[in-house]
Amino acid sequence: MNRGHTVSDNVVYKIKDIELEKVDTFKDLGVLFDPYLLFDSHISEKISKAYMMLGIIKRNFDGATVNCLLNLYKAMVRPHLEYANQVWHPRRIHDMEKLEKVQRKATKIILRGKKLSYEMRLKY
Repeated sequence: MNRGHTVSDNVVYKIKDIELEKVDTFKDLGVLFDPYLLFDSHISEKISKAYMMLGIIKRNFDGATVNCLLNLYKAMVRPHLEYANQVWHPRRIHDMEKLEKVQRKATKIILRGKKLSYEMRLKY
């Protein structure tokens, strides 16, 4: 292959006469890799799981204390958002905003809709 040229889709790679399957994404140790290492699919998957966990907390722990809800958030939601973030750490603003949106929702659930700004909910 010459430098400066991209690999064609017609290239076939083989190991011991076994053709390797071409894939667009693959998961390794729970991190979903894409061809450009943007991790869009991974971030979307993790945000979806975090929202699912927030829904579980909201439905099943309605009468829990603020401290209990905070501990549930730390145990059930944050691990999805933080797992292997050294690999997929968001570098684009819209990815960071999507992750921050989960935390905004969590603070509303934990503080049960108190009429506070997001910054005040974080301090509380």
